[in-house]
Amino acid sequence: MKSITIQGKKRESVGKAATRTLRNADQVPCVVYGGNEPLHFSTDEKSFKGLVYTPDANTVNLELADGTKIHAILQDIQFHPVTDKIIHADFYQLHDDKPVEIEVPVRLTGRARGVVNGGVLRFNMRKLKVRAIPANLPDEIVIDITPMRIGHKKYVESIRTEDFTILHPDNAVIVAIRTSRTAVSDDDDEEENQEATSEDTAAEGAGEQ
Repeated sequence: MKSITIQGKKRESVGKAATRTLRNADQVPCVVYGGNEPLHFSTDEKSFKGLVYTPDANTVNLELADGTKIHAILQDIQFHPVTDKIIHADFYQLHDDKPVEIEVPVRLTGRARGVVNGGVLRFNMRKLKVRAIPANLPDEIVIDITPMRIGHKKYVESIRTEDFTILHPDNAVIVAIRTSRTAVSDDDDEEENQEATSEDTAAEGAGEQ
């Protein structure tokens, strides 16, 4: 999984007054969990641009002014209810042998056969929560929808893998092709019947010659 770097410095005081001062200076108070003890630090709000305001999933390389370096993931983030400014963030330190949970984007490829025939694409789950050790965390989950016909659905069960665990029920629908008033039939049986009829007609024509 791709990583972005966030630079900051350890917080000497974690009281309300110190926190208010940080926020007034456009600094975000943060905490890293998962180590021997929580680590409090602050960083510029602009540091979150490539982490929060993006559809991509990323891990984080935290680099603090005292030389501390921590590989982590964003676990929780809080926004001001009026201004939408980031007011707090929690991170979780990654360890090579410990599974973690994170949401990753789903990317669809191809053009569904059902859509070509007038069906409507319903993309229900644009992100999926997964659990894996850091080395197996995917950047995205890719689904080829080309063979999907009208009425077809792609369930979580159909994309499970041994590399990571998808934390959703097997019967959760990720994407579906629904019919519409302008849709035409794309049923395989009809195509097979048409092909058979064409073959029979050709055979009869050959016999009459």
